[in-house]
Amino acid sequence: MAGNSQRRGAIRKGSKKGPTVGSGGQRRRGLEGKGPTPKAGDRPNHKAHKSAKPAGRSGGRSGGRKAPATSEVVAGRNSVLEALRADVPVTTMYIAGRIDADDRVREAIKTATGRAIPILETPRGELDRLTDGAVHQGLAIQVPPYSYAHPNDLLDSELPGIPLLVALDGITDPRNLGAIVRSVGAFGGHGVIVPSRRSAGMTASAWKTSAGAAARIPVAQAANLTRALEDYRKAGFFVIGLDMDGDVELPDLALASEPLVVVVGSEGKGLSRLVRETCDQIVSVPMTSAVESLNAGIATGVTLYEVARRRRGRD
Repeated sequence: MAGNSQRRGAIRKGSKKGPTVGSGGQRRRGLEGKGPTPKAGDRPNHKAHKSAKPAGRSGGRSGGRKAPATSEVVAGRNSVLEALRADVPVTTMYIAGRIDADDRVREAIKTATGRAIPILETPRGELDRLTDGAVHQGLAIQVPPYSYAHPNDLLDSELPGIPLLVALDGITDPRNLGAIVRSVGAFGGHGVIVPSRRSAGMTASAWKTSAGAAARIPVAQAANLTRALEDYRKAGFFVIGLDMDGDVELPDLALASEPLVVVVGSEGKGLSRLVRETCDQIVSVPMTSAVESLNAGIATGVTLYEVARRRRGRD
C-alpha cells in the first residue's frame, strides 16, 4: 500500500514538472475518440436504462432463491387408479375426449367426483403434451408439489413417545422412501429427513407406497444432511447409522430408549463418509451368511421394530 501511494505521489509530482504553457495536450485528449456509442439500455440517463433496472433487480433476487417444486403428472389407467385408491393428493384429472371407458376409467371418475377433484376433458394431442409422450391410455392426473417440512420442525413433533427420526443418505428410489415412511408410521416414528439433492423425493410413487402414512408422517428436506444431523445431536439426539460392518449389533443397541435419528444409506454405497463420521454408533442387523444385505426399506423396518420393542419393554 505504501509503495502504491508513493507511486501515485510521484505521478502527481511529475505532472507538475511538465510544460504548463498552452493547452494543446488537453485539446488532443479532448479530440481523441471515446469508442462506440453505448446502447440505450447501458446509458444511465436514458429512458431505456431506467425502465430496464427494475427487471434486472427482480432477476437478481430470484436467481438466489431455490426453484419452486413442480407438480407431477401420473399417466395410465392402472397408475391413476392406484394413486386415487391410495389417496394421493390430486389437483386435476385429465380424460381424453371420446375415451373407450372400462371399469378402471369408471372407477377413477367416480373416485375423483367423490373427492371433488376437477375433471377436464382434454384432446389427445394436449394429453400427449401434458404427459410428455407417456402411454396415458386417455387418463392422467396432476399431483401437486409435496410440501416438505424443515428439519427443525421435527424437533417439536406433536406425536407421542420418545423422539424417533429416520434420515436417508443416498436413497434414490421413491418406493424405498415410501416404504420407510410407512415403517416410521407403523413403529411410532416422528418423521423422515431426506437431502434436497441426489435423493428420492415424495413423488406419487412414494406417497402410494407409504400406504397412507405420508398423510401423517412429515418428511423434511435438508440442504446439508451432515449439518442437519449435527444440529440434532446438539438438540439431544443420538445418531446411529445402519451398516453391515457395525460397532454394535441391533439386539445390543443400548441407545434404543434415547431420542434417536436412524440413518440409512444406499444399498450399493452405504453411508457416505461425512455422515458416517457424524454418527454416534454404527449398528448392524445380524443375518445369516446366506444373505449379503437387506433392502434399505426392510433394514429400516427391522431396526424401527427393535427400537419400538425395547422401548415398550422399558415402559
